[in-house]
Amino acid sequence: MKSIELFAGAGGMALGLEKAGFNHVALIEIDKYAAKTLRINRKNWNVLEEDIEKVADRNLEKEFNVKKYELDLISGGAPCQSFSYAGKKLGLEDVRGTMFYHYAKFLNKLQPKMFLFENVKGLLSHDEGKTFKTILNIFKEQGYYTQFKVLNAVNYGVAQKRERLIVIGIREDLKNNIKFEFPKEYAYKLNLRDILINVPNSEGAKYSKYKEKLFELVPPGGYWKDIPENQAKEYMKSCWYMGGGRTGILRKLSLDEPSLTILTTPQMKQTDRCHPFENRPFTIRESARIQSFPDDWEFFGSMANKYKQIGNAVPCNLAYAIGSEIFKSLKG
Repeated sequence: MKSIELFAGAGGMALGLEKAGFNHVALIEIDKYAAKTLRINRKNWNVLEEDIEKVADRNLEKEFNVKKYELDLISGGAPCQSFSYAGKKLGLEDVRGTMFYHYAKFLNKLQPKMFLFENVKGLLSHDEGKTFKTILNIFKEQGYYTQFKVLNAVNYGVAQKRERLIVIGIREDLKNNIKFEFPKEYAYKLNLRDILINVPNSEGAKYSKYKEKLFELVPPGGYWKDIPENQAKEYMKSCWYMGGGRTGILRKLSLDEPSLTILTTPQMKQTDRCHPFENRPFTIRESARIQSFPDDWEFFGSMANKYKQIGNAVPCNLAYAIGSEIFKSLKG
């Protein structure tokens, strides 16, 4: 089964799809560090370190040596910021100039049998649902029947609560032959205790001595409410007067729970994810484990860049669960 991945990042989705049985004809990624990560780990992958806008304008059949209608899958999650509703049609012209526009052009030119589009859950409610309505309309314009669902990675062999919106497209002429079902949730859930065993040594961010001392007062599973009020108030400053639970501030995770969503920066004040029994953020390799990357998958770049690549990735095991169902549908 042949696939092309757009916005490939550090390869979380590509790895899961490879394990599910897909052979990547090409992976497109503009970030030079993420592109190098893909290359150093899979020397046989055809990685295009280019702006997708330029690639989308070329003759894609010739570029990838694949005829229109022959490709099995296009996958990727286009960033969907800066949508405009200047037009009345809620169609392709309304999203010209966005990354999503180029994703749609790939579908239009290559007409793969199926596509996999992933994004943040918030896309469903963005601009009162208009953004997502536009996206579904554009998929329909390109000749695709769509199904969508929010999946939580914790239900698919990932020790992390991470919700992603998954849209599956089936080409209209094949929708009576291809039956796709979203993967069933696994019977087990992983906690941090299951995966933080024998993690290879790696670099990792540190807290300031002041913050480290505060975290000494926080029990596993606790947060700012678990320390003396005067110290919490001093640390939180203006955040103290904000509404909401602010449960991400001075948050220490527990071994007996999955991780909260891994982010691109490990020590933001409002979204701490402190190690359960050491007063520090997770290291690079611990973060990669939480995203279900294999230990031998190397990340290229500075420490900050590695955290960013890991935080932006689709968890490999989630991609594998979805990819296995797509593979099954196409085979059937």
